[in-house]
Amino acid sequence: MEAVLRNSVIVVLVEADAQRWIGALRRSHDRLVQQVTDLDPAGLNGPSACSEWSVAQVLSHLGSQAEIFALLLEAGLTGTPAPNSDAFPPIWEAWNGRSPQAQARDSIAANGVFVQRMESLGDETLNNFHVGAFGMDIDAVTFCRLRLSEHAVHTWDIAVAFEPTSTIIPDAVDLIVDGVAQVAQRVGRATSRPSLVRIETREPERELALVTDGVRIEPWSDQPCNSTLTISAETLIRLIYGRLRDADLPAIELSGTALSLDELRAMFPGM
Repeated sequence: MEAVLRNSVIVVLVEADAQRWIGALRRSHDRLVQQVTDLDPAGLNGPSACSEWSVAQVLSHLGSQAEIFALLLEAGLTGTPAPNSDAFPPIWEAWNGRSPQAQARDSIAANGVFVQRMESLGDETLNNFHVGAFGMDIDAVTFCRLRLSEHAVHTWDIAVAFEPTSTIIPDAVDLIVDGVAQVAQRVGRATSRPSLVRIETREPERELALVTDGVRIEPWSDQPCNSTLTISAETLIRLIYGRLRDADLPAIELSGTALSLDELRAMFPGM
């Protein structure tokens, strides 16, 4: 991760090659296909790691989001207005009304079509891509980051239901770890005790700072801190997405007096 100072604000620079994001999305999709192709009804109706959703419901969500992102993609490519939020509920309702088997089948199909469409785009098209959505002007890298982050984490939600040692695929981890600041700011719950925690990750290595009273993550700069958290980048992503497991705890080191691991987990209840 690189960071620069612009107008006294630290700006994190994520991977700027959209094709690399698309390649990681392809590998995440291939993993999803491998996980669910042969699932029987019991497997589809069984619990996922996503709170209160079955495996089929996770697939339904991934399918509906593939459909929504396809609409946003075409709006950006054609220069037409993106669909507003009123267009989304009918899509969700249609997916929710399908049987678990249909949710799985149609999700794989919709996600496959979306990935193929992304793979068909050349560098010039991607460099010129912009779409207004979610209150942002989204370029191709941001568009891919939003989709990959969701897809890779929800694919893990399914994978870990059948293999407890599963992790998010490394290709996705290498990319989305540099976007965790945006997620943490959106979903984090502030603590009552202001603290500064130094985060040291491995695979890949990053040095970050977690501010607990406003819940923000930023690149580390030498400053007094209350605690140091040593953690794999993959586990850090799952922590922020509310998916830290008890089995992860032995590999996490938290020194200092700022907060406990239980308090840290409570900051990120999930999404």
